[in-house]
Amino acid sequence: MSTFNVELKKVVDDSYEIEIGFGLEEKLISDIKDGLVGNISKFAVITDSIVKDLYAVDILNKLKKSGYYAELFVFEAGETSKTRKTKELLEDAMLSKGYRRDCCIVAVGGGVVTDLAGFVAGTYGRGVPFINYATTVLAAADAAVGGKTAVDTPLATNLIGMFNQPEKVYLDIAAWKTLPARQISSGLAETIKHSCIASKSLFDYLDEHMNEILGIDKKACEYIANENCRIKYEVVMKDEKESGLREVLNLGHTVGRAIETVSNYRLLHGEAVSIGLTAEVKLAYKLGYVTEEQRNSVVSLLKKACLPTDIPDYIDREELVKKLYTDKKVRNGQLRFVIQNGIGDVVEFKDGVFAVEIEEKTAREIIYDM
Repeated sequence: MSTFNVELKKVVDDSYEIEIGFGLEEKLISDIKDGLVGNISKFAVITDSIVKDLYAVDILNKLKKSGYYAELFVFEAGETSKTRKTKELLEDAMLSKGYRRDCCIVAVGGGVVTDLAGFVAGTYGRGVPFINYATTVLAAADAAVGGKTAVDTPLATNLIGMFNQPEKVYLDIAAWKTLPARQISSGLAETIKHSCIASKSLFDYLDEHMNEILGIDKKACEYIANENCRIKYEVVMKDEKESGLREVLNLGHTVGRAIETVSNYRLLHGEAVSIGLTAEVKLAYKLGYVTEEQRNSVVSLLKKACLPTDIPDYIDREELVKKLYTDKKVRNGQLRFVIQNGIGDVVEFKDGVFAVEIEEKTAREIIYDM
């Protein structure tokens, strides 16, 4: 009998730039010409049915005009398309067009697009480079930054996926002006979450400037885009693979993701997260980590952003409690919650542990009280 030791130790540099600005299409093309993805000349532009005509076709044409081979791959807009089936359809479409390992994917759109396209890129040809061109508030605050890619299943959201970092991220704030008001509010839920976990000054800024942000004021939106990236960068840099600290980014998501699924996606992601943030700040108050005034301030800010804070009547509370167990923070069948500590901080329960076990009875009490 013999044993072979296969040594595969390696150091990987997954660093990338995030560019924040207005109308960044030409900058994207310029960067590609300057070697952003090496000598690749074949691009797959992945987008959804809404963003297609707004931005993706323009980027496609600019790539072609610059001498690159490029094709457009479009799927139906909405969270219900973030599935293994859609991923399969995109992959088959790329294969039929002759795409192999010598290509780069350009994801143009919101969080569903960047999640799906990043996952495709991670597995297509065992991995091809990709670029995120984010066009929504939600993608700028969360999905396009950090390297988490995934699809949903009927049982749970985001449990099938991988960590896959892009070559570069472009946050085009000019695109926010084309968003419906409901989508702008939805994106702000993740921004409010970031302020709750890491920045009282951002929380206060949001409270003071919410009208300007909802009106897509250039200065205010650029400020929150920068703050979102700074906060997420500081967390992801320390814990890329979510082994500890990165769990803090799940504040509001234990309940939020469950509500999103149980609602059959009638609620937008940010709307569900807003309700989740409300539930979890109430839990933090019950556990003694926030004051009554702080709890009310968080709920008030969510309402100021035109976000829901109550569980809709059509949501079955018991079904929601059961759905909590599909959360990826669950360990050994026990519910675990990230808990904020005042405003601008989270509770570290012991060294490197940022989530705590909560009895189902306690979670049920919070949910039935909303």
